[in-house]
Amino acid sequence: MKIHFIGIGGIAISALANIYQQKRHTVAGSDAEASEITEELNKQGIKVFIGHKAANVTKNIDLVIYSEAVPQNNPELKEARRLKIRCSSGAEALAELSRDYFTIAVSGMHGKSTTASMIAQILIKAGLDPTFVIGTKPGFRLGKGKYLVIEADDYQAKFLHYHPDILVLTNIEEEHMDFFKNFSHIKKVFTQYLRQVKNFIIANGDDTGVKKVLIFNFQFSIFKPKINFYSLKDADAEKLKKILQVPGKHNISNALASLNTGRLLGINDKITLQALSEYKSVWRRFEEFPFKIKNLKLKIISDYAHHPTEIAATLQALAEKYPKQKKWVVFQPHQYQRTFYLFDNFVKTLRQAKNKYGINKLIITDIYTVEGRESQTIKQKVSSQKLVKAINKKWAVYQPEASLANYLKTNVGQWQVAAILGAGSVYKAADQLIKVFHKLEIDEKNQKSKIKQ
Repeated sequence: MKIHFIGIGGIAISALANIYQQKRHTVAGSDAEASEITEELNKQGIKVFIGHKAANVTKNIDLVIYSEAVPQNNPELKEARRLKIRCSSGAEALAELSRDYFTIAVSGMHGKSTTASMIAQILIKAGLDPTFVIGTKPGFRLGKGKYLVIEADDYQAKFLHYHPDILVLTNIEEEHMDFFKNFSHIKKVFTQYLRQVKNFIIANGDDTGVKKVLIFNFQFSIFKPKINFYSLKDADAEKLKKILQVPGKHNISNALASLNTGRLLGINDKITLQALSEYKSVWRRFEEFPFKIKNLKLKIISDYAHHPTEIAATLQALAEKYPKQKKWVVFQPHQYQRTFYLFDNFVKTLRQAKNKYGINKLIITDIYTVEGRESQTIKQKVSSQKLVKAINKKWAVYQPEASLANYLKTNVGQWQVAAILGAGSVYKAADQLIKVFHKLEIDEKNQKSKIKQ
């Protein structure tokens, strides 16, 4: 089958493209701009067109799969429909793929990528050779076993396409408020999703939102799936805290979900705990880069946190792992609409950065705009500068994104740990700084080597 992917540079869509190529389909795609992902796809023999043009879609294509971020007036999508080519969204295509597997879906507003990655690692360790599609790097694997692990996203209620055998439910709260109207709407959508689960639900018993939705269902419906709750109060939590390499209570919670999944599948605890002890996180989930320059021990941490709850979890992990170091945090708000709807929550969380979490300086950079998902009216109402003003602390400052890497480099010595947070383009500043420090480290080693000679 010949498949064309629109928006192939997205993590989830690129993972699907790789899976279909490994299943020996002919795969190509397009994206608005070149990126590390599109370059990697090209290396793997997947042709990627940069720029969306109707000419990229030809009548000999059997299937078009498009990212949910692609607008319906996209020229390639319009051309595919004109040519009567079958078109599926990324979620629809993943749902179709899942029909061939025993599917374990991880859902919730936070922790999906980490929990799904932990579960996948447990299945691999147990020799079950799983397939997985997860919204991070590395985001895919095609195995020969019967299990498929997926990150089932709540945005635009995409998870309603899935009917998982097991659902792991990490948390439910207000998020994606450009789509959801309020918490009642969130509860209604999750209720519909929960009723699609075939066998079991593994649910976070510590999460208020999860309990509200499940209690609602217990009261008003006959609930078919069996529910297993996990909690930080469980005896297993202390055991996991001792073996995990990734810090933070949220990661203990994610590991508890994974441990319970392993048990449900009949995997021996010894295998599961070994897998979890070896887990070292994934791309931009408290991803650490250590450097030693001029006798300074420095750490750059790149993290995807972009919601107040996620930010609080990352700050808590920083405080736990680096209690004595000088810590600077850079935060890039992601999407004007999220920043506007959750503005007070952002202010409340970030205002606690110093006193509660020991952060010496908070740097807020420009809001990352998501094309096609922004309201022009809201863009005029909110900004990073307004967020800094509302936090109203001397240690909270605004810094333009373009000068971030240089600003951090110039102020080395004032910080020992720099955590760069956000789901947008801010990771590029982290990458730029990592390259600079890596070069300085090599130059210093070479200089010492010359002196010895």
